[in-house]
Amino acid sequence: MLTVRDAEERDWDRIWPFWQRIVAAGETYSWDRDTPKDAARALWMPPGARVFVAVDDTEPDTVLGSASVKRNYGGPAAHIANAAFMVDPDRTGRGVGRRLAEHVLEQAARDGYEAMVFNAVVETNPALALWRSLGFTVVGTVPDAFDHPVRGRVALHIMHRRL
Repeated sequence: MLTVRDAEERDWDRIWPFWQRIVAAGETYSWDRDTPKDAARALWMPPGARVFVAVDDTEPDTVLGSASVKRNYGGPAAHIANAAFMVDPDRTGRGVGRRLAEHVLEQAARDGYEAMVFNAVVETNPALALWRSLGFTVVGTVPDAFDHPVRGRVALHIMHRRL
């Protein structure tokens, strides 16, 4: 059984290994591949963000994936959320990403957000199919915006979904 819960301070040390691995691969996030642990924590768990973790009930101390949700804009546009998702590459194919996404979308709506925006989905990201299946649409594309380590310059999509 998979459980999604609010992250606790101690969870960062469980998120960091796969966060580092995913960002260092340079295929899906536009953060510096050499981001140090403290700076990574500030990106993933900044003040005001709500962070979730997915855990397998048979391994409650193992974080399978995580999501970070925050306001995308401030002031009169503060009702729009932004989220980032990561699943441990050794744990993919088990429905962790979908379960985490469904939970985050439900919780963001309960928290008062009216929509969610992803600012930079790499066009080659396998999660693009998941986002589309959950009702996200591409509302804009920035051509040649991302230097993929294998495919060269690829586009970044801006995606949106009402909650």
